[in-house]
Amino acid sequence: MPRQVFFYDQPERFVAGTVGEPGARAFFLQATGGGRTTSVLLEKTQVAALAERVDELLDEVLRRSGGSAPVPAVAPSDLIDVAPLDLPLVEEFRVGTMALAWDGSEECVVVEAQALVEADPEDDEADADDELIEDEEHGPPLLRVRISGAMARVFAKRALDLVAAGRPPCPFCSLPLDPEGHICPRANGYRR
Repeated sequence: MPRQVFFYDQPERFVAGTVGEPGARAFFLQATGGGRTTSVLLEKTQVAALAERVDELLDEVLRRSGGSAPVPAVAPSDLIDVAPLDLPLVEEFRVGTMALAWDGSEECVVVEAQALVEADPEDDEADADDELIEDEEHGPPLLRVRISGAMARVFAKRALDLVAAGRPPCPFCSLPLDPEGHICPRANGYRR
């Protein structure tokens, strides 16, 4: 079966969002454009890592271009998107691998999220890795999004705000506090 690629070139919307209450949230990347919407499920740590890397990439592009690249230093306030995810929310796949790049010829950020691939315990691990690299036509599903520097800054800001809006950390152990209570591992009577 041919690889399913969900491609968005300068979509109307590209955001990270959640469903559920803090502590039980599901995280999604969602691209909307051309009358269609694609949503993929991922982990909170993946959202945080992607947002941080997007900011780092844009900062590096600005540094290398001497400030002449069409990339804002901060997210433009008129483009900030705080709307919820578009409904109905249909998960296309769970993200396993992500990639990020700057396309200098088009002056845009390219974000790729590839589906998680379950390894067959019968197969040799090296063979599975080779197959993913060599077989572009028949690989796992992929979301590929090309966005402007401004839209990338807005995406990163929203994603970082989203991750920070979770459960507050315990002041002693830094683990998340649960609404039902928290058993702090640092309050067990052991002193260092």
